[in-house]
Amino acid sequence: MITAEGLTKRFGDKTAVDDVSFTVQPGKVTGFLGPNGAGKSTTMRMIVGLDRPSAGSVTVNGARYTTMRAPLREVGVLLDAKAVHTGRTARNHLRAMAATHGIPSRRVDEVIELTGIGAVARKRAGKFSLGMGQRLGIAAALLGDPQTLILDEPVNGLDPEGVRWVRQFVRYAAGEGRTVLLSSHLMSEMAQTADHVIVLGRGRVLADAPLDDLVRSWTTNTVRVRSPRASDLVALISGPDVEVTALEPGLLQIAGLAASRIGDIAAERAIPLHELTPTTGSLEDAYLALTGDAVEYVSKEIA
Repeated sequence: MITAEGLTKRFGDKTAVDDVSFTVQPGKVTGFLGPNGAGKSTTMRMIVGLDRPSAGSVTVNGARYTTMRAPLREVGVLLDAKAVHTGRTARNHLRAMAATHGIPSRRVDEVIELTGIGAVARKRAGKFSLGMGQRLGIAAALLGDPQTLILDEPVNGLDPEGVRWVRQFVRYAAGEGRTVLLSSHLMSEMAQTADHVIVLGRGRVLADAPLDDLVRSWTTNTVRVRSPRASDLVALISGPDVEVTALEPGLLQIAGLAASRIGDIAAERAIPLHELTPTTGSLEDAYLALTGDAVEYVSKEIA
């Protein structure tokens, strides 16, 4: 379990993390989301003692990371996959880490096989592709067989097989009762992986909820309807709780009325329907709605 209480970090006159409190429960994959500059990386760095909080505290299983006698056995961390000795081979990099914690060499071989880097284990890490560097970083995080995993953008640079492997692995780890905190900018991937979501914006917690609850609270279900008599249908379904948007001639987007009811109304008046498609909100929709006012860098919309 990871517990943050009133966690704050200031860099000069800039507050990167502002009175943040949350709990990451074991047995779940917790997604950590937020725009660039939201404070996610700073928060993760404070969890593992790389940044000292200006105020508040954060513990892992009741202890501060900096007080742990064998942190690799307690917490597996991937914050910067490039943080390796570029002149060492992948195997020697892992062996050096293992030696600091009395981890046997057979565990090095296990994580090399687990992460699929056996073919390049004897190559220098400085020559690795981005994807292979990520796999090495994940191997290092798993080295001590920890009960807590903190992974910052673990699928960055991975091919589709690697992305699927990470997804399956973190789900498996959570299923074993481990605590998993996972950040990613890939909303579609997070939607398939996370059970619970914490969203930061401008250093503050914007949401802390089960993924399904978050999507339900911040999105609207709609129905796409295509008909040659769209205007007649609009007149029949209009009401104070129904919102109709004309997407193009003959194509409507309707909120506030179920697809079944729209179909019944159309059938009663013999209005032909060429499309009747319910659509549900996504994690991406909820995320954009939540963080719309918390984005530090806003791109210009394309017309």
